[in-house]
Amino acid sequence: MPDPRFFTAAGPFTLERLAGIAGAELATGADPAAEFADVAPLDTAGPGDVSFLDNKKYVGTFEASRAGACIVHPDLASRAPPGMALLVTPKPYLGYALVAQAFYPVPAPKPGISPRAVVDPTAEIGEGTEIGPGAVIGAGVRIGARCRIAPNAVVGDRVEVGDDTTIGACASLSHCLVGSRVTIYPGARIGTDGFGFAMDPAGYVRVPQLGRVIVEDDVEIGTNSTIDRGAGPDTVIGRGSMIDNLVQIGHNVAMGPGCVIVAQSGISGSTQLGHHVVLAAQAGLAGHLKIGAGARIAAKAGVMRDIPPGAEVGGVPSVPMKQWLRQVAVLANLTRGKSTRLKEE
Repeated sequence: MPDPRFFTAAGPFTLERLAGIAGAELATGADPAAEFADVAPLDTAGPGDVSFLDNKKYVGTFEASRAGACIVHPDLASRAPPGMALLVTPKPYLGYALVAQAFYPVPAPKPGISPRAVVDPTAEIGEGTEIGPGAVIGAGVRIGARCRIAPNAVVGDRVEVGDDTTIGACASLSHCLVGSRVTIYPGARIGTDGFGFAMDPAGYVRVPQLGRVIVEDDVEIGTNSTIDRGAGPDTVIGRGSMIDNLVQIGHNVAMGPGCVIVAQSGISGSTQLGHHVVLAAQAGLAGHLKIGAGARIAAKAGVMRDIPPGAEVGGVPSVPMKQWLRQVAVLANLTRGKSTRLKEE
C-alpha cells in the first residue's frame, strides 16, 4: 500500500468500474459490484486490493497472491488462485497503469501566486495556475491555465508555456516554447546555450546560439536533464516523447513524436530522430546523424553512423543487434578458451 503520508487514494471503485477503466473484461464469476480500495503488488496485496500480472516470471507469485482482483492476460488467467476476481485484457500493464491513475490522480494545482514568488508585471498567468514560493517569472512570459510552477523554478523572459503543464522545483526555462500537458521535473534545464564554438589557435570563439527549444504537447523531461537551444535552427522535442533523468540533448537536435530517451543518454548537436526512436540507458549519439523511425539503440551503444528505420543496434561503435550479440559471444568464448589454456600450462 502506498504511504498515506505522500499518496491519497481516490477509491473505492467497483470491479465493473475498474474493468471499464482498464479496458478489460470481467472473468466468469466476478462480482461487478465488489469494491476495491487500493492497488498493490502481487506479493503484498490483500482482499481489498487490485494487482496485475504482466510477466510470466511472476506466475508463482500470482498463484500464491491474496489480491482480491488482478489484471491479467487471457493466457495466464487459468493460473489464478481460487476466489480472485480477474480483469482480463491482452495489455495488463497498460490496464494497471490506467487503474493506478484512477486511484492516484495527479493532484490539481492550488491556484494562486505565493507572496514569496517574483512575477514580472508584464507576465500573463492563466486561470487556475499555481506559482510556488521562490519561483521567478520573467518579463513577457505567458503561462497557460491550470499550470503548476514549483518552488524556486525560473521561467525566463518571454518564454511561453501551454495549459496543464508542470515545471518542477529549481527547473529553469529560457528561449523556449513549451506545449500543453508537459511535465518538466525538478532541476531540468531547458533552453540553455548550445555547446558551439569555433576552433582557433588563439582560443575558442563562442558561436552565438540564436535558436530556441520547442517542446511539443504531452512531453515529459526528467530530473536534471538538459536541452540546449538551437544555434540557428530550433531544438525540437516531439509530441509525447519521454525523456528520463540526466539526459543531455544538444543544440539543433530534432526529435519526432513518441521518442523514449533513457537515463544518462546523450544526443549530439544536429542529429535527427524519427518518430518512436528508443535510446536505452547511457546510449551516445554523435552529431549530424539521422536515426530512422522506430529504431532501437541498446544501452551504452555508441552510434557514429546513420541508423535506418526500424533497425536495432548495439555496441561501440554500434552495429546491427545480431552482429553485436555474436561479437560478444565470440569474445566470451575466446577469453574462456585462453583462461583454460593458461590453467593447463
